[in-house]
Amino acid sequence: MQSVLPAEKRAAVQRAILAWYRRGHRDLPWRATRDPYYILVSEVMLQQTQVDRVLPKYLGWLMQYPTLEALAAAPRAEVIRAWSGLGYNLRAVRLHEIARQVVEHHGGRLPKTLDGLLSLKGIGRYTAAAVMCFAHDAPEPVLDTNVRRVLGRIFAREVPGATEDDRLAWPLAAASLPPETDTYDWNQALMDVGATICLSRTPRCLLCPAQAECTARQVFFAPGEGEMSLAVAEDRASYAAATQKRTRKPAAVAERFDGSRRWYRGQIVEALRALPDGGSLVVTELASSLEIDDATVRALVVALERDGLAVTQGDGDAATVALPL
Repeated sequence: MQSVLPAEKRAAVQRAILAWYRRGHRDLPWRATRDPYYILVSEVMLQQTQVDRVLPKYLGWLMQYPTLEALAAAPRAEVIRAWSGLGYNLRAVRLHEIARQVVEHHGGRLPKTLDGLLSLKGIGRYTAAAVMCFAHDAPEPVLDTNVRRVLGRIFAREVPGATEDDRLAWPLAAASLPPETDTYDWNQALMDVGATICLSRTPRCLLCPAQAECTARQVFFAPGEGEMSLAVAEDRASYAAATQKRTRKPAAVAERFDGSRRWYRGQIVEALRALPDGGSLVVTELASSLEIDDATVRALVVALERDGLAVTQGDGDAATVALPL
C-alpha cells in the first residue's frame, strides 16, 4: 500500500500535521501517562463517547481503581455502578473481564505485544494498537473513526473508499505512518484533526494543516462558492471523479434512541444501579415502571444477563433481576 501513496505527498502531509500538533494540541490527561492500564481505560471509555463526558469519569475511575489488580478484585456490581454516566455499559463488563484475565494469566501486567493484547477477550485491533503505540511507542497505526475520515479524505484519490471500508483504511493508516520516533504524535495528531477540523458533516478545510495536499479539500471548496457541507460536496460529480467514482452506500436511517431497545436496556441498568447491595427488582414491577409489556422486559433482562450486566432468579411473576456480584 505504501507504494500507492506518492512519497512527496505522504511526506508533506506528515510534516504539516506533525508541525500543527506540536504547536499546540488538546491537553488530555491520558496524554500525560505511558501507563498501559491508564491508556487502556481511556481508550475503552472513549469508544462512542465524547471527550468531555469521559474526562471526569476517567479521573474518578482511576482514583477508585488505580491498578488492574484493584479493578479485578472489585465486585461486578460496583464496577457497573462506577461506569454510570458513560453509557454502553457492556464496556464496563469487558474492562472488568480484561482486568481479571490479566491478573489471572499475566501477573497483573498487560502484555507488551500486539498479539498478546489481542489474545485477551475484550480487546480488539484498535484498542490493542492504541495501547502499543501510546504506552510503548510501537510503530502501530491507530484507526478510529476520526483517523479513518482524515486519511480517507486526504488520500481519496490514491485509496478511494477508505473512509467506509476498514479493509482499505487499515493498510492506508499503516502506509501513512511517519518514522518510528514520530508515531505517537502522528496518531494523536490525526485524532485531533478529525475531532476539531475534519468534521463529519461540516469539515473546516480552511483550518486544516493538510489542506494543500488533501484530495477532498479540492472538492469541498469550489471557486467562488466558499465552504460547503460534506453532504453537498459528496453529491457533486467532481467528488465521484476525485474518488474514482466509488459507489456510495445509501445512508442508514438512524434509530430513534428515546424508546429504543438500547434506551430501555440503559433504563434497566440505571434502575439496578440504584438498588442497595444485594437488592433486586421484580421483573413484572420493572415492566410496569417502564410502561412496557412483561415479555419485552424479560427479553431485555435475558440479554443483559447474557452480557454480564444482570442476574436473574426465579421465574414467572416471581422472577427478579439484580446486578451481578
